[in-house]
Amino acid sequence: MKIYYDKDVKKGALKDKTVCIMGYGSQGHAHANNLKESGVDVIIGIRKGASMDKAKKAGFEAMPPAQAVKKADVIMVLLPDEYQADVYKNEIEPNMKKGSYLGFAHGFNIHFNQIVPSPDTNVFMVAPKGPGHLVRSEYTKGSGVPCLIAVQQDPSRDTKEIALAYASAIGGGRAGIIETSFREETETDLFGEQVVLCGGLTSLIMAGYETLVEAGYAPEMAYFECLHEVKLIVDLLYEGGISNMRYSISNTAQFGDLTRGPRVVTEDTKKEMKNILNEIQSGEFAREWMLECKANKPVFTALTRKGEQHQIEEVGAKLRDMMPWLKKGKLVDKSKA
Repeated sequence: MKIYYDKDVKKGALKDKTVCIMGYGSQGHAHANNLKESGVDVIIGIRKGASMDKAKKAGFEAMPPAQAVKKADVIMVLLPDEYQADVYKNEIEPNMKKGSYLGFAHGFNIHFNQIVPSPDTNVFMVAPKGPGHLVRSEYTKGSGVPCLIAVQQDPSRDTKEIALAYASAIGGGRAGIIETSFREETETDLFGEQVVLCGGLTSLIMAGYETLVEAGYAPEMAYFECLHEVKLIVDLLYEGGISNMRYSISNTAQFGDLTRGPRVVTEDTKKEMKNILNEIQSGEFAREWMLECKANKPVFTALTRKGEQHQIEEVGAKLRDMMPWLKKGKLVDKSKA
């Protein structure tokens, strides 16, 4: 696996090129602002609405997607996965100059053939390994979030240079730029989200919370022990891995970790993880998600609403009001993106 840093990036690869950021959400606002502060010429392609207003307020030239594509040499698609194919077909592809560079921050639509660019289009990926608000906050501190890069099509023979320059300009070269493929990034990203980072973690938290409450313990105590303190453990994991976390916690906690953890996450759990990985690799999950979106997301909406109405959210909101320091230096500022 190759890892690159700022010193390995060809200086000036993006000079005289206009980069169109398609979308101004979490990743879009971070990429756009970091690129601009790195000296890159940036415009925003976006439909009229609150996000366009935010982009203009931040000092960007923002315009409808088709108009922005016509002016751009590099188009970075930072829209939600479910919208990308339609926007590409209707607004990007008909207006893109021959030999343009088409970028993505996630390989989903390219890997699962929701978007099939023409052979004369350079196709690359720059995927920061963190949410947009972290990409932005780390950049402003003089640091950066590691990025993955990949090249899918390279008719101009310099697409990797463009990808490296882009990753460097958003701060990735300060932390490390790792070369991968669209397939590897897409499949591992979906798997991590579904079985560990999002699906696995939230399901574990909810099950632990419900178990304590059903056993008669105070909901507030259950919230602290099963959700609030997750950050303490995650920070230790983030800093130095599993052994680092185990070194820091008490011997009692470590013994419980070593002996009881495998009783919760069993061989049956791992078998189901393999089933989920197979669904990702075969494209079954992608088909299910695309059909869900075409049907106006009924399952997505119902399950989201159910989660929002869970007692843990009500209890958590009250407890967080007792901890005003949580609101200081928030990573997510909905007024900006």
